[in-house]
Amino acid sequence: MVLPFPSQVVYNRVGKCGSRTVVLLLRILSEKHGFNLVTSDIHNKTRLTKNEQMELIKNISTAEQPYLFTRHVHFLNFSRFGGDQPVYINIIRDPVSRFLSNYFFRRFGDWRGEQNHMIRTPSMRQEERYLDINECILENYPECSNPRLFYIIPYFCGQHPRCREPGEWALERAKLNVNENFLLVGILEELEDVLLLLERFLPHYFKGVLSIYKDPEHRKLGNMTVTVKKTVPSPEAVQILYQRMRYEYEFYHYIKEQFHLLKRKFGLKSHVSKPALRPQFFIPSPLETEEPIDDEEQDDEKWLEDIYKR
Repeated sequence: MVLPFPSQVVYNRVGKCGSRTVVLLLRILSEKHGFNLVTSDIHNKTRLTKNEQMELIKNISTAEQPYLFTRHVHFLNFSRFGGDQPVYINIIRDPVSRFLSNYFFRRFGDWRGEQNHMIRTPSMRQEERYLDINECILENYPECSNPRLFYIIPYFCGQHPRCREPGEWALERAKLNVNENFLLVGILEELEDVLLLLERFLPHYFKGVLSIYKDPEHRKLGNMTVTVKKTVPSPEAVQILYQRMRYEYEFYHYIKEQFHLLKRKFGLKSHVSKPALRPQFFIPSPLETEEPIDDEEQDDEKWLEDIYKR
């Protein structure tokens, strides 16, 4: 299967799904392969008005090609505004795992600096910062209840107001968009296979990505972004989260199934383990990268640039 070379790629990255790792890789790859990496400084605005959509689509469409545009933003329909529809890529992960990662990252940051979280969420009161995860879930705090937990699907459903309401309509529209507009949606739990397929499908962008990812220096950087002070919710609390995220899980399992079909087609063997009684998402992977969600954010990418200027 040889794909025509797409010269317009959009990675509308889902928060807390390894995108910082991928953006770090893309910075290296764009220099190596000479494509235009367009990153956005806006980290906390995923939903746009019609005018904002038109403006952003116009800006992206006029970028020098070949380009790869990346930003935390819900799916944009370019053809609706008369633009050429780019190729979309994305990565998602187990919904409860993503939620927990964000919960603790907002409070305690990562290994890049103990005060990291104080900068990110300075207005958070101490009692909120140290709020027990079980209490948050069992007592229905807004942060731990619907629709706050309906997070992944809107990235694929799009900008329509109904895309933010947990339900069948948003779920089906998200699946349709994935089938029609996304070249690949991978799962973070199998990131190496995601990178292998990206290299296969988009060699002009991703050739050699796996060797860079496996480089010990790169792994060292990745470990700096693992969230600290994570604790495990009780089985009862997890059960409640599962229930609240049933549409997210339906979507996640759909994507996982599609991803495994794709892997088989290209001769990659899936390691499908039987679901454990307790979910396995409590085991942090060595490269569990983090971004805060819906928070005013400092210039998150600056530390990466500093590293590569050395």
